[in-house]
Amino acid sequence: MNADDANPTIEPSPSPDDPLTGAALIGDYVKRLPGKPGVYRMIGERDVVLYVGKAKSLKARVASYAKSGGHSNRIMRMIAETRSMEFVVTGTETEALLLEANLIKQLRPRYNVILRDDKSFPFILVAEDHEAPQILKHRGAQKRKGAYYGPFASAGAVNRTLNTLQKAFLLRSCSDSVYEARTRPCLLHQIKRCSAPCVGLISIEDYAALVDEARSFLDGKSGDVQRKLSQQMERAAEALDFEQAGAIRDRIRALSYVQGTQDINAATVGEADIFALHVEGGQACVQVFFFRAGQNWGNHAFFPRQTQDAEAPEILEAFVAQFYDGRDPPNAVLTSHDLPQTDLLEEALSLKAGRKVTVRAPRRGEKRDLVDAAAMNAREALSRRVAESASQRKALDALAAALGLDGSPERIEVYDNSHIQGANAVGAMIVAGPDGLVKNQYRKFNIKTESLSPGDDYGMMREVLTRRFSRMLKEENAERPDLVVIDGGKGQLSAALAVFDDLGIDPETEGIAVIGVSKARRLTDGGEKRIDRTMGTDADQVVAPGKDPFMLPPRDQALFLLQRLRDEAHRFAIGAHRAKRKKAISANPLDDIPGVGAKRKRALLHHFGSAKAVARAKPGDLSAVDGVSDALAQTIYDFFHGDGAA
Repeated sequence: MNADDANPTIEPSPSPDDPLTGAALIGDYVKRLPGKPGVYRMIGERDVVLYVGKAKSLKARVASYAKSGGHSNRIMRMIAETRSMEFVVTGTETEALLLEANLIKQLRPRYNVILRDDKSFPFILVAEDHEAPQILKHRGAQKRKGAYYGPFASAGAVNRTLNTLQKAFLLRSCSDSVYEARTRPCLLHQIKRCSAPCVGLISIEDYAALVDEARSFLDGKSGDVQRKLSQQMERAAEALDFEQAGAIRDRIRALSYVQGTQDINAATVGEADIFALHVEGGQACVQVFFFRAGQNWGNHAFFPRQTQDAEAPEILEAFVAQFYDGRDPPNAVLTSHDLPQTDLLEEALSLKAGRKVTVRAPRRGEKRDLVDAAAMNAREALSRRVAESASQRKALDALAAALGLDGSPERIEVYDNSHIQGANAVGAMIVAGPDGLVKNQYRKFNIKTESLSPGDDYGMMREVLTRRFSRMLKEENAERPDLVVIDGGKGQLSAALAVFDDLGIDPETEGIAVIGVSKARRLTDGGEKRIDRTMGTDADQVVAPGKDPFMLPPRDQALFLLQRLRDEAHRFAIGAHRAKRKKAISANPLDDIPGVGAKRKRALLHHFGSAKAVARAKPGDLSAVDGVSDALAQTIYDFFHGDGAA
């Protein structure tokens, strides 16, 4: 089910003279609700979704909101703001729980406990779509054929493990196109981190044995792998093949390093995720530790929103349900608190995984020790977060005072462009708030307007802001900034204000402050404007509508905050530009030919040696390649020589 499946027949009683709101409106809905499981949505002004909840009986659960007492302040405010409701009836309470988590992730209602950092965790992939499997880091949807190992808590943890696995098992990390084009071993083979199957220095059968050893190690059978390697080393030494024995010794050392660098290894925990919650001062931190193959693959701290009036078990249960929306759960989930509906959560996760998943709050033993360690990390992380938030809040207050804002901005959006003479142009948006940078809401914009002249920064900024704020107008629950910062002076600011005017947005009415930040400049004798280096590194000026450009005092917190945000936007924009440029440089024209997939692309490159040679080939020569029919050969030829040739 999805958000569009809401039951359209359940409407409040018409009362045009005195429209129902709050508890009265909810009570009116109750009269027509079934006693079946389902999901309800409470909706406020401007059709903003306030809350998403699930129920074993919609009638009984929604009726509880119509009662006058027994609610926390948060729930009382939510009831008072309710202007309508929508409902979805499900077959079981388990389906309702899964749908609730999906809708909370999609709609992000203000009164729900919300998983704030919705990131995808990296995995190690041993690909199986090639005769010589590749080992690599993978993030995102697991569509490629192969064995996935993870999740790891960070890209750094994956990179360190991959480094060592390459030393231990000598598996290739290069892409298939690089593999096919190699005529001699690469540097990785020279430094003993690849067995070079690309040029036949190891047979495919022997390489497959290395792949099996790597899988066994990642599956937790490290002892078996090390014993096997020790036996191979002894046999090589007995045969006086000391070079081979030394190479195997180095592989054993690499495996020992992987095992020895784990923070906490558990003898009784093979595969589990550990969730520990610490709540203090209305804020919460959840630490998640990932254990796979009996090894700790790292941890990550989350700081869920809307936890002020919620009890700890309620917060943790909502967090765990949302955490596995879009992720596969492990065999075991260990929690620091007993959850209110453990059995229901177990059933939902088991249904999602297609196997038995247990959810437990261990009381004693090694598992309890691991949970306690996670809880300690949650407490320490929250303490650091509170200290950092206090510092950030002071900086936001200082910025509000410097700019004359009515209050501290809760959401700041900073925009910048990056290009080289108009080529591979991208726009970038970064977001910051009371808790610092909000990196999961960063956005990049590939500049699409073909009529722009090369280097037209104003035109690029117009396109970026038009796309961003057009979307804000279209989406009901779109985030609205309190402060928009443009990297640039009067010209860039004028371009930004023109966009708002074209879209019919009055920044003052909407409560959106718009400013530009640029380096202070002075006129040279020749009338040219140049950055005034005599004013030091802090020579930044602020440009605001209706005001003369002004500079913030040196060492001012507001100045430091604006500089950090501008530098972060610049870093993100340059990174997006470089990634786009690198992709353009490495693009292969064969990728754009209909009917040519990875297998046929490999065959063509293997037969002709390069994409240029493929482009020069005649249809008859192309059809001689294994897997290329006469029709496809003509398609390839037409791609390079027809009207649509690149």
